[in-house]
Amino acid sequence: MIFNTVLGLLIPFVGTALGAATVFLLKRDLNEKVQKFLLGFASGVMAAASVWSLLLPSAEMAAEQGVPEWLPPAAGFALGMLALLALDTFVPHQHIDAAEAEGRKSSFSRSKLLLFSVTLHNIPEGMAVGAVFAGLLAGGVPVTAAGAFALSAGIALQNFPEGAVISMPLLAEGNKKGKAFGYGVLSGAVEPAAGLITALFTSLVTPVLPYLLSFAAGAMIYVVVEELIPSSQSGKHTNIATVGVLLGFTAMMILDMALG
Repeated sequence: MIFNTVLGLLIPFVGTALGAATVFLLKRDLNEKVQKFLLGFASGVMAAASVWSLLLPSAEMAAEQGVPEWLPPAAGFALGMLALLALDTFVPHQHIDAAEAEGRKSSFSRSKLLLFSVTLHNIPEGMAVGAVFAGLLAGGVPVTAAGAFALSAGIALQNFPEGAVISMPLLAEGNKKGKAFGYGVLSGAVEPAAGLITALFTSLVTPVLPYLLSFAAGAMIYVVVEELIPSSQSGKHTNIATVGVLLGFTAMMILDMALG
């Protein structure tokens, strides 16, 4: 089971690394239509994962613990949203389609601010995977090992475009392919780290697991609402992004319901 947990924590990181590796295959940035579709797909995956892999198990665990089943999902979800809002306010970063940076003022280049943005997004994703696998180790989450791996695979799919979004602009700025790839990989390294910390903490304090699951859900939905959906619906080809949401949400829902 420990091997499965380590593997589950690493799968999303592999998705980011593969996306970053597009610098070795492409000379220009991703086609706009492809980028819109991938952003929409990522939105759908994260939204579905937040409901079926995180909020519903949180409610089930709360009921088993004799706690009102609405309390951990509601409290954790709100805290997750607020935590990401605080990070979004104070950490310098830049959204994909934004002309200006957000957070505290800094002298970092646009590509490095994008790196900070994606890194922020990867923290709740890592927490989500870490919490689910920690629950499996403790035997306290109403999710099977197959369902947990479905969550890892779904997040890995939506990490692919994020890795490309970091690496391709760096290449366009004149950086060598190896350096651009390295930054893309670095943006995803925080994910298994966040997952491992969450798993270790949860194994010590199992009763907080329902709150951690819903916290991760709130943080992930914040990312969807704050960046992924706005980025996918700006400019042209917005219908392609909407189709991406449909396919991403449906694919993640089927994976979780079939395997979970």
